Amino acid sequence: MRRRRLIVLVIAVVAVVGAGAFAVMASNRVKGSASETASAYFAAWREADATEMARLVYRPPGDFVVRHRALSDELHVESIELVPGRLNSTGEESAEVPFAGVRHLSEFGAWPFDSVLRLAVRDRSWKVLWAPETLHPLLKDGGTLELAEIDASAAELVTAEGDKIPNDSYADAYLNPLKPEFEQAVHGWALVAKAPGQPNRQLMTRRPEANVERTTLSRPVQAAAARALDGVEDSTIIVIRPSTGEIIGLADRLKDNYSAVRDVFPPGSVFKTITAAALLKSGLDPAAQVGCPGTYQIPFHGLYENDGEVDRGVVTFTDAFAHSCNTTFIEQATTRLTGADLRETADEWGFGRPIATGIGGTCGTVPETTDLDLLAADVIGQGEVVATPLCMAALAAAVESGTWRSPRLLSKEQVRRIDGVPHGDVVMDGTVVAALRDMMTAVVDHGTASDSGLPEGVAGKTGTAEVEGETSHAWFLGYRDDLAFCVFIRNGGSGRAAAVPVAARFLKGL
Repeated sequence: MRRRRLIVLVIAVVAVVGAGAFAVMASNRVKGSASETASAYFAAWREADATEMARLVYRPPGDFVVRHRALSDELHVESIELVPGRLNSTGEESAEVPFAGVRHLSEFGAWPFDSVLRLAVRDRSWKVLWAPETLHPLLKDGGTLELAEIDASAAELVTAEGDKIPNDSYADAYLNPLKPEFEQAVHGWALVAKAPGQPNRQLMTRRPEANVERTTLSRPVQAAAARALDGVEDSTIIVIRPSTGEIIGLADRLKDNYSAVRDVFPPGSVFKTITAAALLKSGLDPAAQVGCPGTYQIPFHGLYENDGEVDRGVVTFTDAFAHSCNTTFIEQATTRLTGADLRETADEWGFGRPIATGIGGTCGTVPETTDLDLLAADVIGQGEVVATPLCMAALAAAVESGTWRSPRLLSKEQVRRIDGVPHGDVVMDGTVVAALRDMMTAVVDHGTASDSGLPEGVAGKTGTAEVEGETSHAWFLGYRDDLAFCVFIRNGGSGRAAAVPVAARFLKGL
């Protein structure tokens, strides 16, 4: 009996010990596996489920979710590819999985990287041992990755042919202020790695190509215009294609911030082109015989004289224009025209119309007057008449083509965007145009611009504008085939002596 009780007691003890051992083994069992945890982590990462990723991480930092989302937002990540390698055991309760990743960035496309996912048993479960370098190796030790805007290449303005603007072409004052018009919404990107105590590194850059905008400038014309002005201080040449109004040459060496497009000057005798148009409209025939005395006095008014008081006697109106007879123009204008007539004609030839070039600009003013002495001064380009070299080039272009067109340096679409809608083309009086062509041809053939080295086929008008207390301004406007121009030399002296030789160099340089 006693022996049986002992056996029962032994069995009970063994049962209790076995149960305790099983309980200890069960309590020490590790949940899951390194492979399962790694697979779950990569799957959540692919889905951008940072909350699920955090659940698999041992003691994730408080900003774990925010940090993942912030990096994707900062780098403009569109998607991520992850390719795990083979799981490697690094101890009884630790492992690691090398993996290859590719982030697709909206600015750069695919951006590959390699990293390692480390795992270990913590609290009887396989957990990810996360560190910033798990996201990307460059985030180790406080490193950061940023997407930064970088300066884009400046807009590039080129010639009508698509070539670079010639160097030292005296056009920069007009082209440089234009560049910002073509730079909007253009910038580049750089992927930048930063690390404490180290210089920033640009990992990738994307610089947009310069926004290339064609001007109307012709490379050979611009080059010839610039070379013609070499050594000629305070001067400008503006060249226009009469058939289109395009500014094909714009070389400006005017000093003291003067502009050939925006600033006005007394035009002197080149304005006689406008006065001649008004007299032709009044019925004066180009072949009419008119007096060209050395001096002429308006009855009961002022006395006026030709340059050097040259007396040419009786000449045709065409020859009076060719020799720039002040006395002829003053006598004919003060007896045939009013101040309103002169202003109306000037307005027809550009003074009364807005100019839309893409770079601003104006034409000039011809004030209306009832004072005969002031009218006398105005008709020869003195008095209160003022004009820009741009306007005078447009005038020459209108004579050549028979149509006044607003000059422009850019395409019509860009001119509308920058300067507004230009005035439409205006067809001029054909009879007046034909007469002006003959008269301007006579200037070069046997008038004030004759024997001055101008090539065959040039027609034009010289001008010398007196400036009180200073040397006169020198002018010459003209055309040859589908090319019209104006040369202006501020305080340059005589139009024939100073401006015409520049025009000859320009035309011969084409």
